[in-house]
Amino acid sequence: MESGLTTEEPGEEAAQEGGMLLKALQLRSAEELHAIQDDVAKRTIVILRVTPLAQKSVEDLKSVVEQLYEFATSIGGDIARLGEERIVITPPGVRIWRGSLSG
Repeated sequence: MESGLTTEEPGEEAAQEGGMLLKALQLRSAEELHAIQDDVAKRTIVILRVTPLAQKSVEDLKSVVEQLYEFATSIGGDIARLGEERIVITPPGVRIWRGSLSG
C-alpha cells in the first residue's frame, strides 16, 4: 500500500517554478518523516493526518511531531495542530494564523 509520500507527483513542477503546492497525507509510520521534510523543503504545505500512526504507537507519533517541529522552525517554516487528527507544516515564507474569528 502506498503512503502518497513520493517525491515526484503531478503538480510538483508548480513548486519547483516558484509556486507552492499543498499535500494532504496520512502518517502511517515514522519512516515517512524524511519524505515529509523533503516535501516541505521543496515549498510544499503538508496537512498531515496523524491518526494512523497514533493508533500504532503514541511514542512514535510524539517523536515524529517533535522532529517536525524542530525541522519547521530550523528552516523558517511553521507547524500547528488542526483539531485532534491533523497538523499542518509550512515552508519558509508561510505563516499559520492562530487568531480567533470571534474577537
